[in-house]
Amino acid sequence: MRYAPFRMERWQSTYEHRVRYNLSESGVHPLTVRELLELAGSRLDPDQVRLGYGQSNGSDELRALIAAMYPGATDASILVTVGGAEANFASFWNLMETGGKAAVVLPAYGQGAGLLESFGGWLMPVPLLESDAWQPDLAALEHALAGGARFVLVTNPNNPTGAALSSESMDRIVELTDRHGAWILADEVYQGAEIGEARTPSFWGRHERVLVTNSLSKAYGLPGLRIGWIVGPPSTIADLWGRTDYTTICPAALSDALACVALDPVTRGRIRERTQDIVRKNLKLLEDWMDAQSGRFRYRPPDAGAICFARYDADVDSTAFAEKLRVDKSVLVVPGDHFGLDRFIRIGFGNPASELLEALYLVREAFDEMGRP
Repeated sequence: MRYAPFRMERWQSTYEHRVRYNLSESGVHPLTVRELLELAGSRLDPDQVRLGYGQSNGSDELRALIAAMYPGATDASILVTVGGAEANFASFWNLMETGGKAAVVLPAYGQGAGLLESFGGWLMPVPLLESDAWQPDLAALEHALAGGARFVLVTNPNNPTGAALSSESMDRIVELTDRHGAWILADEVYQGAEIGEARTPSFWGRHERVLVTNSLSKAYGLPGLRIGWIVGPPSTIADLWGRTDYTTICPAALSDALACVALDPVTRGRIRERTQDIVRKNLKLLEDWMDAQSGRFRYRPPDAGAICFARYDADVDSTAFAEKLRVDKSVLVVPGDHFGLDRFIRIGFGNPASELLEALYLVREAFDEMGRP
């Protein structure tokens, strides 16, 4: 195994705490511990949580709460991980043993593609089509599966576009993978951060070769807890649990306890209301800002997530523009070429509204300084 640098994560990790305005994040403004406990009406006293090793696959209570969100799942179907990143890593490690070829729906968060390169696998791209509201090229998927792809990596709703798969796209992905005996690895971390009322359907339960990953980082506004999970067949989950013996061993005890608070059904509903209030109000601010700039941007409003993937009209590549923003304006965005698509930027809009507007003013100022092509 060799190391393939994770370009976007290095960019964010290096600079997100060294700028005044961080628009590179894709989740909503995080809750504090006090805010979470008050939202839940919880009597949990963090001072009383003993900081020993917890149950290494997640406490029984936490796994039961997660299983209740997935019809037909039991606590044996759940592995709690340290963030969605570990959930994806452990799942990928397991799936690579089914074969070295993977169909990857792109653009996407770069972890899957980077792991595939690191493990010496073969990436078979399945492009999302901007002309089709960022739905996947299903002919490309069929070609990849016929060519030996043993699993499909898909993020739904998507990062960076914020687009959710249509029911037709989901049905076809399920049909094709079932026919070819392939697995689906579905990262569903933006589920629950929808702009509209309808919740994004899960791939869970669509056939027996499905692994779903999720976390508290994006839709829940709790990234600092570093709690993620995998939902899958119990026999596969048991194997994945063994793999975390080599990585983090167990979730942090305090994080597990606070995750139980967050995933109580009543509290979960309150958190979703908070998240949707933020994404709806801030998306309107962002759209008004873009629409006031005489066609500088072309974009499809996201279905979910505090992210907008916008094509811009300026004679500068996205990495150079993002660097100018960082250095000259102390604003961090994600350049589109981190996703393989230049002349786009991904703007996170989950910040407090006043902070978002201040940052957007500086983004416009930077574009005005660059001029039009």
